[in-house]
Amino acid sequence: MIHQKRRKKLLSQLDEGALVIISTNPEQLRNGDVHYPFRPHSDFWYLTGFTEPQAVSVFSKDTYTIFLRDKDPAREIWDGKRLGVSDAPQVLKADEAYSIDELKTQLPKLIANATDLYYDFKPCTLDDEIITHLAKTQYQSLATYVHEMRLIKDDGEIELMQKAANISANAHQLAMQKTHIGLFEFEVASVFDAEFRKNNAEHAYTPIVAGGENACVLHYIENNKPLKKGELLLIDAGCEMQGYASDITRTFPISGQFSDAQKQIYQLVLDAQLRAIKSIKPGEVVSKPHQIASDVIRKGLIKLGLLKEGKELSEFYMHGTGHWLGLDVHDVGEYKQAGSHREFKIGMVTTVEPGIYIRKSDKINPVYWNIGIRIEDDVLVTKTGNRVLTQALVKEIDDIELLMREK
Repeated sequence: MIHQKRRKKLLSQLDEGALVIISTNPEQLRNGDVHYPFRPHSDFWYLTGFTEPQAVSVFSKDTYTIFLRDKDPAREIWDGKRLGVSDAPQVLKADEAYSIDELKTQLPKLIANATDLYYDFKPCTLDDEIITHLAKTQYQSLATYVHEMRLIKDDGEIELMQKAANISANAHQLAMQKTHIGLFEFEVASVFDAEFRKNNAEHAYTPIVAGGENACVLHYIENNKPLKKGELLLIDAGCEMQGYASDITRTFPISGQFSDAQKQIYQLVLDAQLRAIKSIKPGEVVSKPHQIASDVIRKGLIKLGLLKEGKELSEFYMHGTGHWLGLDVHDVGEYKQAGSHREFKIGMVTTVEPGIYIRKSDKINPVYWNIGIRIEDDVLVTKTGNRVLTQALVKEIDDIELLMREK
């Protein structure tokens, strides 16, 4: 199992007598006795491959122990099968397995001879229980080590991220083709619900389906307004495949035809994105794409008369140009090391997502009012430069308009 290799690699970075304790999330109530769909904690999933709730993994260079829920025939009739203690060693490649109910008695024995403990507290009942056993013991954070490992994707992870990207790209294309004046944002959002579920994938995050002025709200998720003639539709949506996320944004005209003003702003964002993507390669600092995108957008807005020399770009472009992507949509991993921006390395995956958001203002020509445009793709750093995982989805103006005519 790849998870065995990851645990071994992690332990190779720790002291000889190190003991690692890591837990997953419990189930969360939505309302009444209804739970949200369960998703394991990303670090736990990365190191164990186990996807059931209420579990704790304890391992060192000598032994691997897993605590998990017991088999329960009555509950399994209602909620589905559980792995159970007896099958856990073989399936999870563990040396020992115990019921989660034995954590109180067994954990003190496991930590008794450890010279260094590594553990990260998460605010849930299970972790409160672990903390009681560590109250008189010094322990260090595991996050720094695991998150650096997660930052570099292996071939299996890249394959899953490519699958997620392909599914999401196809859903975006279908949404473009099905969009027309008079639909509601939630009707367009339903395209993603259906396409993701059809491919046994989940939403990686709450989708943004924002028409007109709503596109100028960065995290708009109400998705309940009608689509109007002459306006743009910004969609930020991506699926998760076996835990690994995709993250795509496209902006297109609801009527299928960009206005001249919309074309000007769209092309400016696209130029910024293409140049930012081109800069991504091993050895380049991770701040470079944002620097390039910001420069392109600043100069373009000044040329259009929307931004005055010396004024802050944040009036129209107020977020970063990208973030790490992986088991979390805003994935783990530091952007700086020793106070300086780190360099891209082979296997990193980042989004590239410049945008321009122009709100209604008496200082701005009305033809630009309520234009909110963001273009986002997922980019893998490769030996020779980069590969855009989401390149299958159109983003050139002519290509978008052609696609929308072919409904």
